[in-house]
Amino acid sequence: MLKLTGILQHYAWGDTSSIAMLQGRKPGDEPEAELWFGAHPSAPSGTTAGPLDAVIAANPVQVLGEKTATDWDSRLPFLVKLLAAKQPLSIQAHPSIAQAKEGFAREDAAGIPRDASHRNYKDENHKPEILVALTPFRAMAGFRPIEDTVRLLEAFEMPELDEVARVLVDGSLEALLRHWLNLDTPTPLVDAVIARAGEIAAAGHADPDVARLAENIVFIGQEFSGDVGVLAALLLNHIVLEPGGAVFLPAGNLHAYLEGFGVEVMANSDNVLRGGLTSKHIDVDELMDVLIFSPIADPTLDVVTHVEEAVRGSVRCTKYPVPVKDFAVSRYTSQEAGETTLSDGPAIVLVVAGQLELDGSVALGPGEAAFIAADDGAVAATWDGVVDFFVIRPG
Repeated sequence: MLKLTGILQHYAWGDTSSIAMLQGRKPGDEPEAELWFGAHPSAPSGTTAGPLDAVIAANPVQVLGEKTATDWDSRLPFLVKLLAAKQPLSIQAHPSIAQAKEGFAREDAAGIPRDASHRNYKDENHKPEILVALTPFRAMAGFRPIEDTVRLLEAFEMPELDEVARVLVDGSLEALLRHWLNLDTPTPLVDAVIARAGEIAAAGHADPDVARLAENIVFIGQEFSGDVGVLAALLLNHIVLEPGGAVFLPAGNLHAYLEGFGVEVMANSDNVLRGGLTSKHIDVDELMDVLIFSPIADPTLDVVTHVEEAVRGSVRCTKYPVPVKDFAVSRYTSQEAGETTLSDGPAIVLVVAGQLELDGSVALGPGEAAFIAADDGAVAATWDGVVDFFVIRPG
């Protein structure tokens, strides 16, 4: 077992306090958007034996187990993050494996450096991801059913959006989004939508979906006035995850996190295609090529919770089932001292509350994580009081 040193990412949209407060340290002056635990080559976690990706590369079968090492080309198939958003993230989507392999090879052949800011494909992998909320978490995820979008647009009582509603009824979602994302910025329509959303938010609205949409458009507009990503936001599901709630984002799902603190788990990739709400590289054509336009009625994830009889005491286990093999996420919570057995690795254990010991040799507090190797065998996890921790392993 190895205790992991997480790698902080200071993106502009992050807040300065959530990760620091969880870890019990004084917040710094710059945003702390993400804390990475994993073996992605761009930011592998540190260990006493060296960077985690190097530890795995030195003995892949021993560390990952023969099946995982074989199935995932001697790489850890997932990446774990603490994510703290104070401002909206970019409107984005992630490619499928086939799209990632083709795009990666194409950009390599074009001579685009792999660390170039304008490169779309940093690796050959897909990037399905799950976000489990630790605080109330606002997000946009997946295209809303057309009839619901039409209803919300009509509630804005704007002639420009009435015309949009008619276009959507005719089945032109893809053409509409492509048109919007290719508009020059700033564009008057964006400012008009933000202004109208402000009026609705100030007056209140009887329809909670209209009220939420207006509030989120105002929130986005505070940072991205004139950005065409505001228009794309009109077409997406707007959700609020309560603590413990989760959203799963498969390949081709257009989405953006808005605000909140949570645990994010994804395939071991950094491929992001952006369409707006960002100062980073935007490639509308490539984004449109990977998008799936099938509407999603509810992008939130059903969870399965049960109480396990542990070695000592009891522990509540919540599982977050996802339709990918890259990762499986379980969460363990207890209000009293206890002990449970964690099965063989590879796995990452991330603590979000209380104190946890693994085999009596690795101590973890909130915001700390450890890697369990395949050859560690079963591991005893013990705690003396309230505890809350995640275990992530291949699916």
